[in-house]
Amino acid sequence: MEAVAREAGILLVSILYAIVGVILLFIGYRVLDFLTPTDMSKKIFEENNVAVGVLAGFFILALAVVIHGAIHG
Repeated sequence: MEAVAREAGILLVSILYAIVGVILLFIGYRVLDFLTPTDMSKKIFEENNVAVGVLAGFFILALAVVIHGAIHG
């Protein structure tokens, strides 16, 4: 019974870390979008600007690596 409770606790903590990571990624993307002179979402989705999409993708990937390192030490 203790093992089940421990595994449930580990699952809940993992879900919490995942939610915190996604929130931090979203905030990081919004900060990048604020710092750029144009609306990145409009450039990516309406104007199909591949360069802006690549920039946003690599930024999110790099930020995810940093967040992973911060969470897992």
